[in-house]
Amino acid sequence: MDENRTTAVRYRIDAARSRFVVQAFADGLLSMFGHDPVIAVTGFGGDARCVPGTLADASLLLLVRADSLAVTGKASEKDRREMERAIREELLESARHPEIAFMSTKVSATQTGEGEYRVRIDGSLSLHGVTRNHTIQAQVTANGNSGSLRAQGEFPLRQSDYNIKPTSVAGGTLKVKDELKVSFDIVASSQQ
Repeated sequence: MDENRTTAVRYRIDAARSRFVVQAFADGLLSMFGHDPVIAVTGFGGDARCVPGTLADASLLLLVRADSLAVTGKASEKDRREMERAIREELLESARHPEIAFMSTKVSATQTGEGEYRVRIDGSLSLHGVTRNHTIQAQVTANGNSGSLRAQGEFPLRQSDYNIKPTSVAGGTLKVKDELKVSFDIVASSQQ
């Protein structure tokens, strides 16, 4: 065994220092008023592993509680409660499918600067009882001094790919388009 070989370090996702949101796009009557719901993912965690300084042997596991999505932005309290109920009960059916999981199968990174990488993460996304291949692109900053990683990016997600039927709320005046935009700014700290 090569004693000089560096082993992968585990980084635990810090949800309190991270931001993870889903942008839905309105369709129907209220779409003309610009009511595009923003949904914060509040219950998530997981870990990343990689060899410091290279992102070699990298992997990612991200777990989300399906019942932890909260509508933010401009909406009345009544509409917010109705949208959150529809997300939990009708769209995600969180009682039947309590967890959303992404597990990487391949990670490729290109160094773009000191401690900065453009990363492509291929993996499997399990959502609403359906598992499909999914790719995430991210900008990753590795801070060796603080032992942390920060990943930022966004990706599209079509609800129909996961047997989720876009629903309507507010008496049918607010419908959501099939494609969502997921954006993230996730911080993880080393667990040595």
